[in-house]
Amino acid sequence: MISLYRATVADAELISILAKDIYKEHYLHLWHAEGAVWYMNTAYEPDKIENELIDTNTEYILATENGKSLGYLKIVLNAVLATEEKSKAIEVERIYLRQAAMGKGLGRTLMEYALEKARALKKEIIFLKAMDTSAEAITFYRKAGYSICGSLQLPLPKYSRMKKKFRGMVILKRSV
Repeated sequence: MISLYRATVADAELISILAKDIYKEHYLHLWHAEGAVWYMNTAYEPDKIENELIDTNTEYILATENGKSLGYLKIVLNAVLATEEKSKAIEVERIYLRQAAMGKGLGRTLMEYALEKARALKKEIIFLKAMDTSAEAITFYRKAGYSICGSLQLPLPKYSRMKKKFRGMVILKRSV
């Protein structure tokens, strides 16, 4: 049975390892040589994750089954969507699932958690960003009631190690 629990500072190392493992399964193709290593070492270091776990505006939800970590959800509880600056919003900043956990309803369960959290916090919208080349992910989000409301390019020079064709993102949102 799949269990969800809110991560604590004690889970920072676990999240770091999990994030890197999942990133390797799904995203290595995005980068030029050594780019993915640089990104993972920047984005998923335990100290960085620990600081995010301390931040009361960030919440990590871990998904496990029989003691094995399957993935996680990272949400920003008080977020601002540039086109909706006056709206009360929550952002799904990251939803990562192990390849073996995909297609079993876990992504839907985590997205439902985020939606229920947004409702509990009396938010008006929930939004996220996805790579514009991720057709499967965009289809998944649309089925969950999200629609594309904007786009952006990941900034240079920070993302100069990423292949150019993968720097585009779409912004999706839905009403709560």
